[in-house]
Amino acid sequence: MMATALPLVISHPDQQQLQTPPLYKWRLLLSYDGTRFSGWQYQPSTPTLQGTLEQALTRATKLERKDLCVVGASRTDTGVHALGQVAHFVTPFNYTELQGMHAALNGLLPPDIRVREISPTLPEFHARFSVTGKIYRYMIYNDTVMDPFHRLYAYHNLSKLNISVMKEATKYFVGRHDFSAFANTQRNDRVLSPVKNIFRMDIIEKGPILHIEVEGSGFMYRQVRNMVALLLQIGKEAVPPEIVPKILATCDRKELAKVALVAPPHGLSLVEVKYKEEHLQHPEDGPATSFGRYHSISKCKLQYY
Repeated sequence: MMATALPLVISHPDQQQLQTPPLYKWRLLLSYDGTRFSGWQYQPSTPTLQGTLEQALTRATKLERKDLCVVGASRTDTGVHALGQVAHFVTPFNYTELQGMHAALNGLLPPDIRVREISPTLPEFHARFSVTGKIYRYMIYNDTVMDPFHRLYAYHNLSKLNISVMKEATKYFVGRHDFSAFANTQRNDRVLSPVKNIFRMDIIEKGPILHIEVEGSGFMYRQVRNMVALLLQIGKEAVPPEIVPKILATCDRKELAKVALVAPPHGLSLVEVKYKEEHLQHPEDGPATSFGRYHSISKCKLQYY
């Protein structure tokens, strides 16, 4: 499954020069239940998704954490889930096939984290900086009694919502705007610009369940949850839909705080991360993508009765 690292290269007969072997980069497609994790980003003192993934990778590859250079596309917050998180890591060796590695990782990971795909990728690919768009979904359970099967993945809203005015309000979010008023400041010091392009924002009704799905070029810290919080206030008819452009124009988080508190994290899921096609090309010497494999069993030798 695993090829040996490349040998040292002697560049001159009279002088041996240590040359760093090339690094091979691998892309992971992940799903996880974020309920018991303190978000994606590694923290030494508390369980995180990145930290748990790195523990599995260090055991599977026999490499140190610092050598793997794991990067996630989205630093999801505490309690937030993912259907399509993307991450990459590097190794100093190539793999001839990935199904064994895929099975090993899922065997080492806890059941609330799954590697859905593993594939080789070009050196230019970067899980975070190559992103062209992301899709998030926020789930609301709008009924008097909460379905216990949805309690970990949907926010229970007891007030009857006016879906029509909520849909009207989503139109104001679409387009290119400064979203400073909808972003918490705690982790936005590394964000280059608060101006984001929202491609679409849809509200899908499925009985008592509402899916608020938003696709954009990128999102600031807690931006989606703050957008949902205002939509909930609009749906309760506490404020009109026209308040959205007014709050956007202020670029002030305190203005939003006057009318809406941030929506809880457990209703939010990262659905998909999008990249340019050229960033998803396979290297020529890379193995095929692994989507997992079925287990085979021998025929039962017991008699039929």
